[in-house]
Amino acid sequence: MLSPLLLVFTILLALANKGNPFFRQIRPGKNARLFKIVKFKTMTDEKDENGNLLPDSHRLTKIGALVRKTSVDEIPQLWNVLMGDMSLIGPRPLLPEYLSLYNKDQDKRHLVKPGITGWAQVNGRNAISWKQKFEYDVWYVEHLSLLLDLKIIFRTIKKVLISEGINASNMATTEAFNGNN
Repeated sequence: MLSPLLLVFTILLALANKGNPFFRQIRPGKNARLFKIVKFKTMTDEKDENGNLLPDSHRLTKIGALVRKTSVDEIPQLWNVLMGDMSLIGPRPLLPEYLSLYNKDQDKRHLVKPGITGWAQVNGRNAISWKQKFEYDVWYVEHLSLLLDLKIIFRTIKKVLISEGINASNMATTEAFNGNN
């Protein structure tokens, strides 16, 4: 049913990015096994005179902002679900450079497959602190159930419809995790 809409977004993102409409990045999954996540590419690869990427807020395209606001950028991750790297529900897969920064409790998030949506996403997403995100992720791992997953699905639909908690305040994305300091 969503194919026509996804095709339109794919074409618009390909035009905005002057090429590839998809973003692929290595992420840790269950048991910290690395896999390549697929998302719609919402930012350009523009760099400054020194070859460093410009800040996210400068690289976010207009169509990319709409795709993020509607959470359509997450839909290509259904491929990761089909490949067995992800689940629909679970802690979001973060960057591999964060692995060494987790404390023992936070590392529990890797006891399950990462998800397209999760307990932290329906309880604040990027508008909450890293500490709170990890607390929600660990709570989810310790309280896994079909009923909880159904609750997360329904709350995800509500959050997407009202576009709540998508970005941290005054940021195009979220701030990097720098450990527990």
